[in-house]
Amino acid sequence: MTLAKAVVTGSVYRAPEKRFTQNNVPVSSFVLNIGDREEMLLRVIAKRTSLDEVVSSLGQNDRVLVEGRLQITTVKNESGNERKIFEIDANTVEPISATTGTGSAASASSEEEIVKFPKEEEFADELIGEDEVPF
Repeated sequence: MTLAKAVVTGSVYRAPEKRFTQNNVPVSSFVLNIGDREEMLLRVIAKRTSLDEVVSSLGQNDRVLVEGRLQITTVKNESGNERKIFEIDANTVEPISATTGTGSAASASSEEEIVKFPKEEEFADELIGEDEVPF
């Protein structure tokens, strides 16, 4: 089954592999971990020649943003159980660099950019009183 467009971020779990089709077109693939606390693995397939350089420069644990078409396939293993495999046919692969500040992880770590909300007691006097509620 093929779903519509998907955009995911994660870290490279397994380094990219490059293979070639019969027409000598490079096809790169790597495994992306999109889970925060537990592993959620997703296979990324880059068939476009323009993505070849970017994908080949990736290494394990690099953070990336991937945009493409999500595909779900079901396969049977040796014991006969069905298993779903999630893949993205990538249109775009962009590394997220923590040093340039383009990634959300870099911007969230800076205390100057974190918005701190006041505690409820600090602005409770500014709220509408119970006698002013219209219902």
